[in-house]
Amino acid sequence: ETACEAFFDPFVCTLDEEIHRNEVRETLIGMTLNWKVLYVVFTIRRDDVFRLISARVATPEERHIYEDQ
Repeated sequence: ETACEAFFDPFVCTLDEEIHRNEVRETLIGMTLNWKVLYVVFTIRRDDVFRLISARVATPEERHIYEDQ
């Protein structure tokens, strides 16, 4: 649930997508309501259903990307 908050961050940063096992995976860096910056990997399935693959606290480098956008 917390990872979903990153999608609604007005300053969300989308990164390059990659193909993994014939599935397009997208990544974003966004902030939660508790001020945590997360790195989220997801895919979009049929009918615009989002499937979260992973979410973790952003590394210092990823946080820098988010802050410098």
